[in-house]
Amino acid sequence: MSVRSVRVSLAAIVALAWGSVAASANEPSYGPNTYDRTLDALVAHEDIAGRGGWPRVPASATALKPDSQGPDVVALKQRLLMSGDLPPEAIEGDIYDAAVVAAVKRFQIRHGLSDLGTVGRLTLKAMNVPVEMRLNQLTATLERLKSNGFTFSDRYVVVNIPGASVEAVEKGVVQRRHLAVVGRADRQSPVLQASITSVNLNPYWTVPTSIVKADIIPKMRKEPDFITKSNMKLLGAENREIDPATVNWQAINAPYFTVRQEPGPLNALGQLKIDMPNSEAVYLHDTPKKSLFRNDVRFNSSGCARVDGVRDLAAWLLEGTEWTLPAIEAEIAKGERKNIPLKKSVPVAWVYLTGWQGVDGLVQFRDDIYGLDTPQGIVTSTIMARKPKARAAVTAPPPRPLSVRMEPARSVQPAALTSRTASN
Repeated sequence: MSVRSVRVSLAAIVALAWGSVAASANEPSYGPNTYDRTLDALVAHEDIAGRGGWPRVPASATALKPDSQGPDVVALKQRLLMSGDLPPEAIEGDIYDAAVVAAVKRFQIRHGLSDLGTVGRLTLKAMNVPVEMRLNQLTATLERLKSNGFTFSDRYVVVNIPGASVEAVEKGVVQRRHLAVVGRADRQSPVLQASITSVNLNPYWTVPTSIVKADIIPKMRKEPDFITKSNMKLLGAENREIDPATVNWQAINAPYFTVRQEPGPLNALGQLKIDMPNSEAVYLHDTPKKSLFRNDVRFNSSGCARVDGVRDLAAWLLEGTEWTLPAIEAEIAKGERKNIPLKKSVPVAWVYLTGWQGVDGLVQFRDDIYGLDTPQGIVTSTIMARKPKARAAVTAPPPRPLSVRMEPARSVQPAALTSRTASN
């Protein structure tokens, strides 16, 4: 195919990927308009697939740096052109120039990677995902949204599990965006809807029985002082404290006690928890392991969502009260437990979106970390409608018809946790 014909056939895709500069980038990734935008992305990627998809980028491209020259740069530019990340007027030549750096950064932003402008291992992996798999991801999103049972109210919070991110939305505008750490593949974060009811400062952590069995008991068998040095207590009937030395850790299988971690800097919940009662017993919280937010791959929790800048999110939830960010921080500094109820609960949705289009025109993709982009997986990872209640302030419009059949999923396997500066 000639460069001229590529330019003509890519007109719609470039317009889609580069978006309208007038569009607000503050519209949420999960909102009433996500379905229609994602349908546009599906049409554009069907066009790419119809022309044979994009070329593979050779592994040797990871050695490229700005001002590099040669056939690997040509291959990289062709790949970025096909996905609309490189404008057609920049296709000529074989130099890794500023236009290529900008295109790589754009690609990295669309795939949730650190925008360094060079092709690291995770960037190469994302570039070489076939377009058919990207079509499958967009179709999966459309199927979930078509059956979506969440009501988009004036204020709501969304946790996108594959994106490991949190958005706080008010009147259709994102007020805050946060990185998150969500459940690893063997301890998955659930898809659900609930209501945020309170903010807990300096919380206890009552360790779930499943974690006591899977983590605490094995730790105690190897490190008899683990509970003590972790600032934990064993509590029996009527919250009476049990001496860990009196427990036969080698023989025990099911705990007959509760393990509670006391407030403090070592607490697994950090110094703040956002409570949202639900049947899965998950919530949003702080963490003492702040370094995890520097990773591009952030699937490291036991199901709850750790939130970067969670104090700012709490202050947003408590807007209109005396609990400003300085007030929250001052109260945390006292080291005392405090529960602050919200004046009005805020709906929260934990969703599973691996492909979608933003209002800025950027088509976003994330790894199908739990392998749920299958017909059965879509059913289990869709928020279903609750029984009718009071009418909400904003509702999603009826979706446009979707005539695409689901392809058998070929899920991307998660990469090992690696640092942002080295892995992208």
